[in-house]
Amino acid sequence: MKRSVRKPTPLEAKLGYVFRDESLLRTALTPPSAGITPDNQRLEFMGDSVLHLCVSLLVYREHPAWPEGSLSKLRGLMVCTDALHTWALDLGVELERGPRSLRRTSANLRNALADAMEALLAAIFLDQQGSGGNPLDTVLPIIEHRFLEQIRAAYVGVWEKLDSKTTLQERLATLGLPPPRYDLTERAGPDHAPTFTVKATAGDFEATGSAGTLKRAQMEAARILLEALPGA
Repeated sequence: MKRSVRKPTPLEAKLGYVFRDESLLRTALTPPSAGITPDNQRLEFMGDSVLHLCVSLLVYREHPAWPEGSLSKLRGLMVCTDALHTWALDLGVELERGPRSLRRTSANLRNALADAMEALLAAIFLDQQGSGGNPLDTVLPIIEHRFLEQIRAAYVGVWEKLDSKTTLQERLATLGLPPPRYDLTERAGPDHAPTFTVKATAGDFEATGSAGTLKRAQMEAARILLEALPGA
């Protein structure tokens, strides 16, 4: 007797994968904050490794001349919280809600969505494994579809533009300078379209950057300060 094929959920349709064990999908979308058991922490733990392995394979394959340090930095851009959060938003990920669910306005929702993406990858891996399929051959194309274009377009040093705060901290350490300090110096504009101005300071070096969010203003200040450091 053939197993009936159910209609995929909108999330499954966007992922290009229909779960055989729907409980894995529900668990992947259940953050610990919801107060529901089981939550997705164990899946997140496994999904982190699955994601790192697949992105490592892609970065290694697409940039055969790059040294280890550059491969690692590019992988870091692909697997960071911001990248996973954006992926979750593009997929329309909806977290399971419970008695202690996060409000949509909660700052922690960003991290919860990123964690859910890792949990989803682990859930797909386990779902395939449980049905006798090849889990890596299933998960890798999903991750490749998301990141291949960005990986191919990357160049050595792209992380300095996209993750200037981390790059600045690393550069300062090599120069024997203290970690940077970021101070909000001005917030202007209406509430719906604010402009933040931040001053980044490290030793005798300082730079100011402005942007529509505090985080982007810090990154802009870090980018400008990088250009002012010796050896830039």
